[in-house]
Amino acid sequence: MLDRVDPLNGLTVDGPMLAGDTTFVGFHRVPLRYGMTIGELARMYQGEGKCRADLTVIPLENWRRDEWFDQTGSPWTNPSPNIRNLIEATLYPGIGLLETAVSVGRGTDTPFEVVGAPYVNDIQLAEELNRAEIKGVRFVPVEFTPASSIHKGQLCHGTFILLTDREVCKVVDVGLVIAETLYRLYPNDFRPEKLERLLLHPATLAAIKANKPLGEIRALWQADLEEFQKIRAKYLLY
Repeated sequence: MLDRVDPLNGLTVDGPMLAGDTTFVGFHRVPLRYGMTIGELARMYQGEGKCRADLTVIPLENWRRDEWFDQTGSPWTNPSPNIRNLIEATLYPGIGLLETAVSVGRGTDTPFEVVGAPYVNDIQLAEELNRAEIKGVRFVPVEFTPASSIHKGQLCHGTFILLTDREVCKVVDVGLVIAETLYRLYPNDFRPEKLERLLLHPATLAAIKANKPLGEIRALWQADLEEFQKIRAKYLLY
């Protein structure tokens, strides 16, 4: 197979790992951000017994692990109809967790850059999220009407996610804080259990419901991340 770059750089590893049985959206025990190329992932799947294939990876040339896609000089190709630029790809690991519970802008011009629902007070939500002071991101009140997915055709109120510094922004934290804030503000409307299909980490879901501090939530998967880093190191090509 021909390898290709990780558009979000090949260094950052973050987020909870699959806990429990594998699923269609959780094929292997990797965190939400795994910092690997597709070729490296294939090598890991094969090496860890998930795939028995006659695999040959043709390595990339002139790519550094710290490079984001827009630093490679290559033309952008949408990896998905709803990921149309690098900002949306960057936000996806955190914001994508929410798409089974609220609209994340599918069916708009800015998928994964907005989050909202008909029951949300957009000004209140943006103020609460800005108060959390997540590094590298700001929140702006917004209204939008998605043409597909959850709340299709309904006027949604919510927040536009303004990515100000991708190097320091922990996008998984952004998704978790939005989930906790929505549940705290709208406990009768926002259903955090809908996150489980994509989150696949029951302990994190329980912590969201309990409004646990972000540091306590991250501690739930720190040991898993450290173990993953050791396994990951065996399969890196660059």
